[in-house]
Amino acid sequence: MGELNARKNRQDGAGGDVETALDDLYTTPPSDFVARRETLAAAAKADGRAEDARRIHAARRPTLAAWAANLLLRSLPEESRQFLELGQALREAYRTLDADGLRDLSAQRRRIVSALSRQAVQLAHEAGHRLSDPVQQDLEATLRAVLADHDAADEWAGGRLATALTPPSDFRPGTTPPAERPPARSRPAPATGARAAKDELAERRRARQERLARAREAAEAAERHLNEERARQAEADAGLRRARERTEQARERMSAAEEHLRGTREEYRRAEKDQREAERLSRSAAEVLAQAEREAHERAQRVRRMQTDTE
Repeated sequence: MGELNARKNRQDGAGGDVETALDDLYTTPPSDFVARRETLAAAAKADGRAEDARRIHAARRPTLAAWAANLLLRSLPEESRQFLELGQALREAYRTLDADGLRDLSAQRRRIVSALSRQAVQLAHEAGHRLSDPVQQDLEATLRAVLADHDAADEWAGGRLATALTPPSDFRPGTTPPAERPPARSRPAPATGARAAKDELAERRRARQERLARAREAAEAAERHLNEERARQAEADAGLRRARERTEQARERMSAAEEHLRGTREEYRRAEKDQREAERLSRSAAEVLAQAEREAHERAQRVRRMQTDTE
């Protein structure tokens, strides 16, 4: 399908460097878009690629909703592919099925758009941007447009939206867009009309049922995949919470250990000071003792000499 191959066809052609640069540019947050655009354009110009520099410099800064839609496409390629396939199936179904046959598809469509929108909001948040309610509404409108309109699907598949997309006003359950209404059929000739009309009606019913079945399968597959992704996201979030808790506990233990270490170091400094003082006192006492021993020895010798003289 066209929307699935648009990006690949563009990258397979000449000018791969500039295409890569533009792809990179349109996943850059809007707040950094202009600076990034000038950097990429200057690099292309410095390489002698004047035309590439012109194309990069002409790139329009995306709105926040358009950037989030581009980010969703780049970050979740498998979910985006299934979403585009679902859009093709829904468009085929809407051309032929009545409102009753499409009621469950419409409910699935709303759930899938809501789920993808939440994922885009999460991706934007992880990239440092919180989407306001009006921006989220523009994002959901863009996703609804991708489901409803082939041109919108092709545009989103290119990954370079500059503004949010608007779903066509005439895309409603049980109605066929005017440009796609089947041409009016002339009334069959009386001779063959009854049998031909009956066969044609049966064939149209069978075709409608087949399209409905394909659309349901595509919607159910997309919804299953989104549920799996939500489960993985929940598991990853739980793992992140546990890791944060362990980090906080380790930080508390480290703080306690550092406090204990500071106390131990202070105690060590006091003990070292006491040891130096004790060593000083010990040396002083040793000197006094040595002096006393010398004096005692001298006095003992004097006493012996005196005893010898008296004898």
